[in-house]
Amino acid sequence: MAELIRQYGEVNGFLLGIAQILGFVIVLLLSLAFLLLADRKIWAAVQLRKGPNVVGPFGLLQSFADFLKFVFKEIVVPSGSNKFVFLLAPLISFTLAFVAWAVVPVAPGWVIADLNVGILYILAMSSLGVYGIIMGGWASNSKYPFLGSLRSAAQMVSYEVSIGFVIVTILILVGSLRLTDIVEAQAGGIQNWFFIKFPTIVFTLPMFVVFFISALAETNRPPFDLPEAESELVAGYQVEYSSTPYLLFMIGEYLNIVLMCAMATILFLGGWDAPFAFLSFVPPVFWFALKTCFMFFMFAMVKAIVPRYRYDQLMRLGWKIFLPVSLVAVVASAAYVTFIR
Repeated sequence: MAELIRQYGEVNGFLLGIAQILGFVIVLLLSLAFLLLADRKIWAAVQLRKGPNVVGPFGLLQSFADFLKFVFKEIVVPSGSNKFVFLLAPLISFTLAFVAWAVVPVAPGWVIADLNVGILYILAMSSLGVYGIIMGGWASNSKYPFLGSLRSAAQMVSYEVSIGFVIVTILILVGSLRLTDIVEAQAGGIQNWFFIKFPTIVFTLPMFVVFFISALAETNRPPFDLPEAESELVAGYQVEYSSTPYLLFMIGEYLNIVLMCAMATILFLGGWDAPFAFLSFVPPVFWFALKTCFMFFMFAMVKAIVPRYRYDQLMRLGWKIFLPVSLVAVVASAAYVTFIR
């Protein structure tokens, strides 16, 4: 009898875990649809246009209409391509983008897997994401996609170094690799957020700027969208893709963008912590969502107002400016923790 009860509890626990994962995925996809619409609306507003406004009230259903269009379009596979790798590449990008969200805490206890090495897990998943892009460019058997994938690989690897050192700066201050611990280290209001906490603001504020710009390059966002530069490589590594495979690439890219926004929220903006004590009655998940949306708004504004960099400028910024600056910040944070705090 006891064995049956134990097995029943294990099955219930497994089903509950599956339900939590499915719920998180559905909420994330729905949020992504409206964030994509917001991205287009913000860009349109900067250019004094209306943006999508036909499908649904205020254009709110435009993303869902685009989704249906991509799903029902014919999948065109180039005759000279490696068909298996060609179709596998967007699946890898899509899957890895989702899997990286497993350790992101959106509120106290609201996380799929609260790993002690959560930061390392996210770095590993984001590093693997480059394989999907390289495979897509190579399998297309065309020069432009292949050049776009090589550009993207070099760009992502270059700026992952800067992002890694920025994260190390925060980890030294917190003393833990667990994302929940990073948020809890900033509890108590806006004055404790690493973004403006004194005296560590001396190196955390520059690191916030470095992280933000590096995240733009890491996710191929303007002004660093050189793997997809229309004037040079058309759509880059995904120029031969259409229909659902193209949609999977796009969803993976936007999931990574929102992940970078969530990481900036956790590392610098206090995560789910309310900015002031008298606002603590508001559910923590609201503050996390609000801060993530604010970071996404910043991403969208940069896309709308900053001109595209040349590739040599992009590499110079990553290796000759951000890398030395982030290394200095790591040394400064270690010195602060060792001799001052």
